[in-house]
This record gives sequence, C-alpha cells and structure tokens, in this order.
Amino acid sequence: MSLEGRIAVVTGGARGIGRALAEGLARDGADIVSLDLGDSAELVATVESLGRRAIGVPTDVASPDSVFAAAETVAARLGPAHILVNNAGLHPHQTSFADTTWELWSRTMRVNLDAMFLTAKAFSPQLEANGWGRIINMSSSVVNVAPLGGVHYIASKAGVLGLTRALARELGPHITVNALAPSLVNTPGLSETGLAPDVYDAVVSAQVVQELTDATDLAGLVVFLCSEQARFFTGQHFHIDGGMVFGD
Repeated sequence: MSLEGRIAVVTGGARGIGRALAEGLARDGADIVSLDLGDSAELVATVESLGRRAIGVPTDVASPDSVFAAAETVAARLGPAHILVNNAGLHPHQTSFADTTWELWSRTMRVNLDAMFLTAKAFSPQLEANGWGRIINMSSSVVNVAPLGGVHYIASKAGVLGLTRALARELGPHITVNALAPSLVNTPGLSETGLAPDVYDAVVSAQVVQELTDATDLAGLVVFLCSEQARFFTGQHFHIDGGMVFGD
C-alpha cells in the first residue's frame, strides 16, 4: 500500500488522532502537511526521521482566509496535495438540548462541519489537477448511537456523513471520499472533554471489543483508504468502534 510520492494534508495533525494518522501515512511513504493552530514541530521531526518531507502550517480551519492561504502554502512548498484528511474538530462535551446555546451550536458546526467544506473547496482543485485524490472525513459513532447531551455534536457529525456522500458523487471517479466513525478514542484530548468515567465504562461495555479505541486503530484504515487498493471505496461510512454499531 505504498503512498510514495503522495502529499497528505492532515488537519489537526499536531497531536492525538491527527498525529497518529499523519505518522501512519508517513510510514507508508507519504509526505505530510499538518494544518493546526498548535505547534506541529514534534510531528514534523518524527516524519522527517522516517525519511519523508513534512511541514506544519498554522491554520484556523474554520476561517476561509486561513484555509485558502494554507492551500497556497502547501502548493508552493511541497506541490499540489493528493490526500486530505479532515480530522480537526471539537470534542464532545455533554450538554443538554435545553442548555445548548446558539453560540455552542454555531461554534461546533463551524469547526466540525463548515471547516470540512472549506478544506475540500481549497484542496480539491489540487487533487483534481493531479488526476488522483483521497479525502477522509472524521465522523463519529454518535451518528448512529445518539447519546444524550450531544445534539450539537451529533448533528455536526451527521452533517459530515452527508457532505462525504455528496462530495463522493461530485468529485468522483478519480477522487474518492469516505468517512470514519470511531467511538471514544484514547488520546490526551479525551480527558479534556469533561466526560465522566462512567461514560467511558458505558461505551466500552456496549462494544464487542471491550476497550477504548486507540488512535492507531484508525491509522491502518486511513492508510488503506488512501491506497490504490481502495480505489473502489467511496461515499462509505466506516465504523471503528469495537463492534458498537452494526450497519450504517
């Protein structure tokens, strides 16, 4: 599944899931761009130690100006991108519908959904220019499970699925677009969600494989979906949740 010669753009690549995905792509030969407001220096150093090129581009993925400027930077410094992994997003924070403010709803939509529209608009011309491309969007198992206290988050991730399927139709056949739907993923950022430990226990107990998902569990599928072997997979919603959700 060599990705030699491919340039992969990963949003939120500085840490957590994004970093695991970026490192997985680099190990299979891709050069890496991290679009993140945080410092991507550690990721860049790791990727370069693997013999691949890497840059970090400070980017606010919810800002059109920032995203389109980042796309120009990528093309100028590394060349047109082949792969876009839309990983950046807000973590879920349990909030009842009654307590969900317009500000919380709007911010969640901007970061979790609008940002993916922006990056697709900014980078799809580069993929089209290459005549080959892969877009991976991060959805969530909550789309199917719909736990309490997540109206804003669930709606944003359901929107990601709709965007994925619409883009798959419009950008094909040479650009494939798929969505990943993980359960809770064991990353440093998970502790920042404010979720109570009993929520973790409830999620794990609902799975066939009864342990928290690890970020590396997602990386293998992302590498495959970005490979030539996955050319017939598009518009799909892949659950990586230890067997919590069966079906779409």
